[in-house]
Amino acid sequence: MATIEMTGVRKTFGTTVALEDLHLRIESGEMVCLLGPSGCGKTTALRLLAGFEQPDAGSIRVDGDDVTRVAPRHRGFGMVFQDYSLFPNLTARQNIAFGLKVRRKGAAETAATVDRLIEVTRLEKHADKYPHQMSGGQKQRVALARAIATEPRLLLLDEPLSALDAQVREHLRDEIRRLQQEVGVTTVFVTHDQHEAMAVADRVAVMRDGVIEQIDPPRTLYSRPASAFVAGFVGTVNRLAAARTADGSWFVLGAAVDVVGAPDVAVDATATSAAGPQAVVRPEQLDVRPVAEGSAPVARVVGLSFLGAFTRVTVDHPSEGVVVADVLGEAAAGLAVGSAAAVTVRPGAGAVVLQ
Repeated sequence: MATIEMTGVRKTFGTTVALEDLHLRIESGEMVCLLGPSGCGKTTALRLLAGFEQPDAGSIRVDGDDVTRVAPRHRGFGMVFQDYSLFPNLTARQNIAFGLKVRRKGAAETAATVDRLIEVTRLEKHADKYPHQMSGGQKQRVALARAIATEPRLLLLDEPLSALDAQVREHLRDEIRRLQQEVGVTTVFVTHDQHEAMAVADRVAVMRDGVIEQIDPPRTLYSRPASAFVAGFVGTVNRLAAARTADGSWFVLGAAVDVVGAPDVAVDATATSAAGPQAVVRPEQLDVRPVAEGSAPVARVVGLSFLGAFTRVTVDHPSEGVVVADVLGEAAAGLAVGSAAAVTVRPGAGAVVLQ
């Protein structure tokens, strides 16, 4: 296990700035996910960590040692690529053993390590198969076992689940987390899938335009996002008009709310979505209830999706347009498509973000 520090890292490709003054510390044994849209710099950061690219400025340290200019083969890192890059002429067992043989480990030690990893990754029935005889999920586990076999100081995962179908991806996402915790290796996981990142990481770093907008545990990231971009990237949000009263209170849909990142704007109790500040409000922070026809102002239910513990309700609001709310249990029983409804911020719903 190792502690990783990237300090003041900058990387450009021609006139394109891929990373700008990146600062990132990863504790020993921690799994950190780099999350963001295409072009945000997350893969560049991973390649810099691996040594495949060199930064224009800044440093990369492992347990205090500067490895910024150290060649990839001398860093002692393991990496799993998107396509797994298994040797097609070697069985799963031989693929896992490859790195150990390169390092001239003894036959008994190699066999013991491979057997343990085959058991840990649940590949007992597939150990003697070649890559073309295995499913995508099985090949992914072989690639993980091969990367871990040499006891790397740092494990780098470059969107390792992107080529799998949804059901297999969810199962193996949990397997990666289980394996990482069992082995205890410090891990950096690059993904553009918010659900993957939130499900497996100790901390998630949300990136945009070459910088980290926020890095926090998943629960903090979701409940206390530092910006509207972060709030929108890690979950469904509504953008609703916000008004500030003379005493400094903020109101959304007529209800007082706690806010994060409140801008310094003039008092305006008549703010609309078209002008002035907006609140970023999650569906579970809203309440929808049926009202009598003729009530004003009234929203109109335009969609209902039963999702087990809650029902996702889509309404057409007279001033806000389309608003999405998640209503728990039987509270949605009185709602129907086409019916009149009132939409409010649920009491005690927590903070919202203003932009």
